[in-house]
Amino acid sequence: MSHPLHAALSGWISAFNRHDPEAMAELFTSDALFQGYGPEPTRGRDAVRAYYAAVAADRSAEGKVLHTFALGEDVAGGFAEVTIRNPEGPQAHVHMSLVLVRQGPAWRIRQYHVSPVRSGA
Repeated sequence: MSHPLHAALSGWISAFNRHDPEAMAELFTSDALFQGYGPEPTRGRDAVRAYYAAVAADRSAEGKVLHTFALGEDVAGGFAEVTIRNPEGPQAHVHMSLVLVRQGPAWRIRQYHVSPVRSGA
């Protein structure tokens, strides 16, 4: 059986590439902690929905899982490397950290954090 982070990342990329803020919000728990590129962490699906509604519709993403972990049967997570493509400018390379919780049959994102990948430190 595949680790749930693979499905979570796939769902995130799919919702991002469709520019579907509602589908993106549904990937998260109702009380999710969210730290995107904004200056402050936010909480909840409404904040996630608003964040992704503000992303330009011409952006696309691709990514791969780097590391996974599990804490019992209902908590899992890990790290992914994601590239956000901008057709008119530079690409953004980020590391994405996710903590997932099982809610019924579904895995949802409980904690989300991205940080830029810096080249040549």
